[in-house]
Amino acid sequence: MARISGVNIPDNKKIEIALTYIYGVGPSLSKMVLKTTGINPVKKAKELTADEVNKIQNVIEKNYRVEGELRREVLGNIKRLKEIAAWRGTRHARKLPIHGRSKTNSRTLRGNLRKTMGSGRRPPAMPT
Repeated sequence: MARISGVNIPDNKKIEIALTYIYGVGPSLSKMVLKTTGINPVKKAKELTADEVNKIQNVIEKNYRVEGELRREVLGNIKRLKEIAAWRGTRHARKLPIHGRSKTNSRTLRGNLRKTMGSGRRPPAMPT
């Protein structure tokens, strides 16, 4: 099993797909990395030589932020939004959807899961 950026790459997948197991590497970035290293994207991960794995590792480490560094950056951005009390920051803090429709699309986040129409609806507030 090849190990790139601290992640075990699955052996039986094409290297183009296997690279997407790294946080921060998607399909387009994996194609770009393979193009710069000159490795055939159809090749299976277990067929890679140690030299090819090192080439991929070097390209990813030098040019892109992945795994721990990227996770820290994203968490830092969310923390900054919370500290300045931005709308998105308060939504993150309350674990609610950040964008878009929250009446129908966030039932699971709000704890209001309905199996059928009308069931599971929260009771109306008591008049004071």
